[in-house]
Amino acid sequence: MKKISKIIFTVIIVNYNNKKFISRCINSLKNQTYKNFEVIFVDDKSTDNSLNHIKKISQKIKVIKKIKKTNVASFDQMDSYFLGLSKAKGKYICFLDSDDFFKKNKLKEVSKLFYNSKDNHIAFDLPFLYFNNKKFYKYKIKSRGTSFTPWPRFSPQSCISVRKDYLKKILKKINIKKFPTIWLDFRLAYQAYIDFKKLIFIDNHLTYYQQSNNSASSKYKKFSTNWWKRRKEAHKFAKYLMKKNGKKISISLDQRITNFVNNFFLK
Repeated sequence: MKKISKIIFTVIIVNYNNKKFISRCINSLKNQTYKNFEVIFVDDKSTDNSLNHIKKISQKIKVIKKIKKTNVASFDQMDSYFLGLSKAKGKYICFLDSDDFFKKNKLKEVSKLFYNSKDNHIAFDLPFLYFNNKKFYKYKIKSRGTSFTPWPRFSPQSCISVRKDYLKKILKKINIKKFPTIWLDFRLAYQAYIDFKKLIFIDNHLTYYQQSNNSASSKYKKFSTNWWKRRKEAHKFAKYLMKKNGKKISISLDQRITNFVNNFFLK
């Protein structure tokens, strides 16, 4: 990648056994119209030769090989992103799972949002649900009130960009080794909602979000047993985070229904 005088963005890529997607991911960054960024690639002890592959295709990317794993996927993902954060030089952080990739104007559009307002600390762009070159479509994040469910809808991990100073400020609140089915995107979104009472979206589809039958999200199809169990844990995490922030939380109708299903139908 072209050498730059000032790094504005750091794109942190987290990878685990996604060798077949790495070239596509990296090429989407090489093709960005906005150039003031660095890339940090964190490998979570892959066993598919991912490290050798990334070193072959790009020698200008900072590569970090993790030493320890918890073997809890959500915790390992968080640890990887925050390891990359510790080495980041950029003012703004963009997250990118290695099987996803960016549209070529992603960083340009994100930069506009942050530059236009100092009050924007975290932003969510919109995803394409991507199956292959011939099958992908725009996914809409429909807004909703929080009277029924205490958290708003949000985009997945690779659609999140955040100011580094804000991320470091909230790190201790969200980076805890509890609630193993609650991933970093939910943790960030809910903390941001507590802090700002709303989530900021870029009204543009800028991230291709890979869809596959063996992904982590595929295990949580709506209204499945795993979906109900994870929803119960999400309510527990929400209660934890509200308490951590010195806020009170009332029991929502969603939580009552979730507890009822878990207690009487999933035992």
